[in-house]
Amino acid sequence: MRSLIKLLVLLVFFVAPGSFVLAQGTEPAANAGGSPSPSATKAEVDQLRSEVAAQRQTIEELKALVEKLAKAQDKAQEPIAKGTAEGTATVKPVAATTEALWQPADASGGAGVHLSDAVLREPEPEAWPMVEQAPAGEPKKDTAPLAAGWNGEHFFIRSADGQFSISPYGYVNNDYRAYQGDGAPADTFILRQARFGFQGNYGSHFDFALLTDAASTTGSVVRDVYLNIRVNPEFQFQVGQFKAPFAQETGIGDTNLDFVERGFQSMLYPSAASAYRSPGAAIHGDISGGVMQYWIGAFNGKGYATANTTNQPEVIGRLRFYPWRKTNSSWFKELAFGGSVDYGRSRGLSGDLSFASTLPDGAYSFFPQFPINGPIERYNGEFTYLKSNFALRGEYDQINQFRRNVGSEQAGGLGFISLPGITGKAWDLSTTYLLTGEKRPENGTPRVKNPLFGPDTPGGKGRGLGAWEVGFRFTGIQANEPGANFYSYYTPEYVPTFDYHTFEYTVGINWYPNYWVKYVVNVGIDQLKDPSTIGNVPQNYYVVLQRLQFRF
Repeated sequence: MRSLIKLLVLLVFFVAPGSFVLAQGTEPAANAGGSPSPSATKAEVDQLRSEVAAQRQTIEELKALVEKLAKAQDKAQEPIAKGTAEGTATVKPVAATTEALWQPADASGGAGVHLSDAVLREPEPEAWPMVEQAPAGEPKKDTAPLAAGWNGEHFFIRSADGQFSISPYGYVNNDYRAYQGDGAPADTFILRQARFGFQGNYGSHFDFALLTDAASTTGSVVRDVYLNIRVNPEFQFQVGQFKAPFAQETGIGDTNLDFVERGFQSMLYPSAASAYRSPGAAIHGDISGGVMQYWIGAFNGKGYATANTTNQPEVIGRLRFYPWRKTNSSWFKELAFGGSVDYGRSRGLSGDLSFASTLPDGAYSFFPQFPINGPIERYNGEFTYLKSNFALRGEYDQINQFRRNVGSEQAGGLGFISLPGITGKAWDLSTTYLLTGEKRPENGTPRVKNPLFGPDTPGGKGRGLGAWEVGFRFTGIQANEPGANFYSYYTPEYVPTFDYHTFEYTVGINWYPNYWVKYVVNVGIDQLKDPSTIGNVPQNYYVVLQRLQFRF
């Protein structure tokens, strides 16, 4: 287009002076100034006039050609502007565009001017963006870009329509543990957890998660892998491998624990040896906006990605109530209580044993393990009370493990006789208080008001010393294995009794320099009341646990 305009200007520039000279030549010599000259003949004047008319006609034709070219180019650019406004550019093929642009001004074969380029012109980049063409007849597609960023908790990638999203997440717990007591473990650094995974959603009804643990030394590295189908808040279905929904502290994530390790009651949880996770399926939901929550699930109950050893799955049911959740009561709005029941079955021929009795802090094992066979029953009661920066939690758990027809698995070989069952009882009572005034969430990290360094907390108020929290916990456990005498004439045997218990008192300080980093110091006194399984005599053990945690 610019080249055509330049051509028109040049033609006008060269033609106009000639016309002006010819026009002057048609005037009488007297009007031209200077000395008189002979007068022009009539024939010469008519010839000059015809030449001027021809030149004017040429100029008009050039103008018409330029206008036609301009209209053709504007018409060709109209889909581009429209496509850009709609988010999709539409471009004609190069050959078709070139053919349309360079048609003669008068295509009827008359005396119009015919122009052609010596070199084929390609569409100019600024006028014709290079866009992939859609097949003819195919509807336009929305090509809006993906959304990505930081939502205050995690990075995320989300489709433009919001129907698909995925977020990487993870956390690392680095511990240093120091012990004092006869036969206590050596002081050591330990990488307690190094977990990384993804979570996201498909549309508005499907949630998924995948979590692995790089610090795992035994068993599968996969922790969570599940799909949750949300028909509505009241009815949801979850399937895969995840935590069995038994008891209060199971539902609290490792990044949100008030203390470095869980209380003694966690030794009685289902699949305790595999971080409380097992393959299975569960139905759950929130009734009346969360006033009541329920879980009903069936699991293998044997740990990570492990097949069941009986034809009966482990069945778990749990209820949790928030009676004053929808009220304006500042004292009871965040009071919750509930309970759980669990029923499973063990198989002695598969080597099933009673619950493991090593304390969560690893100081000692207080109770031996025995072969079990038959039903397993668990019961739980729990409560949580939160008010602003104060929290109080309590829990009681009990396990009954039967020993039917396990005599031949005992040391003396008693034949297929049944022995008294094993009972374990544990409790936990803890409280925390945020000294810097942040609100204590039920299952989450406090929103640090004044972080010391690093990213600002969403809703924060500038720099400071971070958030500081103090806590105290009392937890204990008791286990009983009743003895028995068999006065058989040929194989008299005696099964000894074990009735041991142990307590722990813990004082903790939690420091949150920012929302994503936490440093924890716990000083605990473990009271061994009876001889332990490794021969330790009753005494007090002093345990100092330190943890540096960061998450993303």
